[in-house]
Order: sequence, then structure tokens, then C-alpha cells
Amino acid sequence: MEKVLPKSFNELIETSNLPVLVDFWAEWCGPCKMISPLIQKIASEFKGQLLTVKVNVDDKPAIASQYQISGIPTIMMFHKGKILMRLTGGLPYPALRTQVLQHLPK
Repeated sequence: MEKVLPKSFNELIETSNLPVLVDFWAEWCGPCKMISPLIQKIASEFKGQLLTVKVNVDDKPAIASQYQISGIPTIMMFHKGKILMRLTGGLPYPALRTQVLQHLPK
């Protein structure tokens, strides 16, 4: 079966059957580099339960503006276009995992 990719970020977060965890980051951001492996760990641990996406705010300023990203890293979870979670700043893995668990749709 052919995998059909969404045409846009907005289409992905509005139509995905799985919740979408989004890491808003930038290349120059130190805390973003620290949280990136934690996001990868979440992606592995919750494989099949959510999708993970990285959005570079320097490359996609319109998306960053649309979601009022003023500090990075910002981690958001969307499902069917609805914002389920929003975290700003670096978090240790246990805290990030707890937030993801609390906000995953049942």
C-alpha cells in the first residue's frame, strides 16, 4: 500500500489519526539540541501511538507565528487539529514523558 504524505503541516495535524507531537526548534538553540534526543526517545517509546515532527522555526516562520511560538524549544501535541499540550523550555525526560502520557487521547 502506498503511503500518502500530507501536503502541509496543517493538513498533517488536522487529519492524522494519531496525535502529532511537534518539536519547534532552531539550529542555534542549545536547549533544543538537548531536548532533541528526548523527543526521539518519546518517538520510539510511543511508536504506533503518536507521530513526532520537528519544525525549524527559522525555516518555517509562518507556522511558528501561527502557533505563537515565542520561546524554543516548544513542544506541542495536536490531535485532529486541536491542541492537546504545549510545553516551553527544556524538560527532563521523566517530566516530558509524564506530560505526553497525560495528554495522549485515550
